[in-house]
Amino acid sequence: MYAVVQVRGTVKTRREIKDTLKMLRLHHINHCVIIPDTPAYVGMIRKVKDFVAYGEVDACTVEELLRTRGRLTGDAHLSDEYIKENSQYAGISEFAKALSSGEARLADVPGLKPVLRLHPPRKGYKTTKRTYQQGGSLGYHGENINDLLYKMR
Repeated sequence: MYAVVQVRGTVKTRREIKDTLKMLRLHHINHCVIIPDTPAYVGMIRKVKDFVAYGEVDACTVEELLRTRGRLTGDAHLSDEYIKENSQYAGISEFAKALSSGEARLADVPGLKPVLRLHPPRKGYKTTKRTYQQGGSLGYHGENINDLLYKMR
């Protein structure tokens, strides 16, 4: 599972990059989506790598994001009771483990919005013009995406 966070805006960008961000459902800065590790999604991520931060996310971080930022239709908060009533999982923690291992999808819970609207990171981004390897915030973070998502919870 990959977590993809839009870091930069789309003013004065090429149409195909805007379309790819739209297909990923990243419409605004600081929005996050959790997507499976398939060749189609990896190709989409590579196309928009200069506008997003991405990496492999673990179950603890997914659980924290769903508890704090998970929203249902009507902007209601996601709860353990809702997961238990409307899916085969006992709670958010079990659903997060299944989601991070690739056994579940966000669509398995009816009414759960696929986009997580996050805060800007505490202490700010390093820079939004350089890649993570160069000391910035863009591109592939690997396992360190969990640290960025923790700062954005």
